[in-house]
Amino acid sequence: MRLPAALLAAAILAVACGPAPTPTSAPSGPVAPGAAVVSSNILRGDYAGSASCAPCHAAIYARWKDSPMRRMTRLASETVPRAPFDGTTFHFKGDSVTMEEHSGRRYMRVVTRKSGEALYLVTKVIGGRYREDFAGHEVTSVEEGAPPTGNPHQEPVLPASYLIFAGTWRYKGYSVMVKERPYIEKGGAPWRQTCIFCHNTTPYLATIYDDLEDAPSRAYQGSISDRLLPAARQWKLRPGDADGLAKALSIEIAYLQKKPARALGGAPPELLDEAIKVTGARFDESHLVEVGIGCEACHNGSREHVADPRKLPSLVVQSPLVKVTTPMGALPTHAESVNRICARCHTVLFSRYPYTWEGGLRSGDAGGSAINSGEARDLLLGGCAGQLACTACHDPHGEDSREKLDRMGTVAGNPLCLGCHAKYEGNAALAAHTHHGPEGQGSACLSCHMPRKNTGLAYRLTRYHRIGSPTDRERVEKDRPLECALCHADKPAGELVAKMESWWSKSYDRRALTALHGDLGESSIVSALARGKPHEQMTAAGVLGERGTRSQAPLLLPLLSSEYPLARYYARAAIEALVKKPLPVDLDGDADEIQKASAKWLEVATMPGR
Repeated sequence: MRLPAALLAAAILAVACGPAPTPTSAPSGPVAPGAAVVSSNILRGDYAGSASCAPCHAAIYARWKDSPMRRMTRLASETVPRAPFDGTTFHFKGDSVTMEEHSGRRYMRVVTRKSGEALYLVTKVIGGRYREDFAGHEVTSVEEGAPPTGNPHQEPVLPASYLIFAGTWRYKGYSVMVKERPYIEKGGAPWRQTCIFCHNTTPYLATIYDDLEDAPSRAYQGSISDRLLPAARQWKLRPGDADGLAKALSIEIAYLQKKPARALGGAPPELLDEAIKVTGARFDESHLVEVGIGCEACHNGSREHVADPRKLPSLVVQSPLVKVTTPMGALPTHAESVNRICARCHTVLFSRYPYTWEGGLRSGDAGGSAINSGEARDLLLGGCAGQLACTACHDPHGEDSREKLDRMGTVAGNPLCLGCHAKYEGNAALAAHTHHGPEGQGSACLSCHMPRKNTGLAYRLTRYHRIGSPTDRERVEKDRPLECALCHADKPAGELVAKMESWWSKSYDRRALTALHGDLGESSIVSALARGKPHEQMTAAGVLGERGTRSQAPLLLPLLSSEYPLARYYARAAIEALVKKPLPVDLDGDADEIQKASAKWLEVATMPGR
């Protein structure tokens, strides 16, 4: 799709190119109207690979090479994982996984009550900032060159994850909000059908087959959750040049089937369905543009730019084959274009967990995500999606330092917001708006408008990226805990609501509040822990771990046997923070035993003098 000059000026990627290392490098700001851009950036042939970027963008390339994005997928033969393959055995409900290394090759030996024993050669390391996951294929022995058992094309995701932040192993499935599992599955879902598209660089066209269909016929590894955005915020993709799209689909299908390219015949709808089917069945490592997140995973195909640097890469689709329609026909801002790139992957509502924030349901009117990896979609739901780009806070080419992000969460980070909201500049205006001291945490913009209530990968709360207000009716009347309680954990729910009504001229339905919290004279954190949905309980546990008292540790005991194991880990982290001792209980065990052992331990651990 060729876009008008005004749209190009708003949407061409600018953040990738800093000070130009050569006169032909792309500019550091939005390009001028009429600037030349690549004519096609979505087909396999449009991609050049990240190494092509290094000569002109050496500093950015060097930073990217060591970034978490680049390490999203690594070939086991070319990397050294953080995880120890030293004979350690992870036990799970009578099953076990032993981590072994033989002559530099790493293996997982899985022994299950259900399926017996299997040996897997690790071929892929996935992630590496907070945890490492692994994929591999089953082999007959640890001898070099031992033949695979079954189809090596499958490479299942292996059942044990290594938590870098904790230095421990955990069952892979418990990374997200899934319910408790009774045993270890010997071979998980194939890597090429699960992690592959978001953790690697693929042609953009391959990720949107279902989006180009009026009624998607099936899900596949390229499917993303853009349809979980409200209709008013979705970008619609439709076929453009039908003959050209049919040809492109025929070429890609033939490539996956390892057949000579030829016109398959048929219209785009039939070929889209065939492309989805063939991609699901055949797409693997050999069909990637490159392993890991490369430059063109975000900048789109840039082969024309490499050949002629005067033709600039583009964040938006450049192809006559695909039409993009934005809500109300509006031209996207630069921020929206950046955010849509991030939302290709950071848009998930993980697993089949049904609940979202704002009292929503994944299968219906979905609100924001409650756990990690939905941040870009959440930003698209919020009030600043049109002006604030993800890259205003996050470096897309490197790793954000903890110090930088923490500083942004204080009043020192307020200039980011004051660029648009200048009326709150100055201590007097800020204090009048927040009703808190202008230098304190209560006047930090992110404290209230991006509160720390989502559950991150390291059993710590992270910021909720749907920018709104703690006074929004749907948050106050549909979610627990109240967002003001994230800082004021000891305050009764009724008192916090009354303050919001008084300070910001609001009015809330007390019947809805009582249905949520029960006794409004009780702390919103405590009521969320006792009455909340699992994600609300996890938030409450995280807050108690940071702001609670030692005497509140027993309130967390019931959560240790939640049907969602991830909630158990949050409860344990909170208890350990309050008691300042490790809780030596196997959270993968029987629920009754977890409760008995934990209560007994806590009673002793909290005795006076302990």
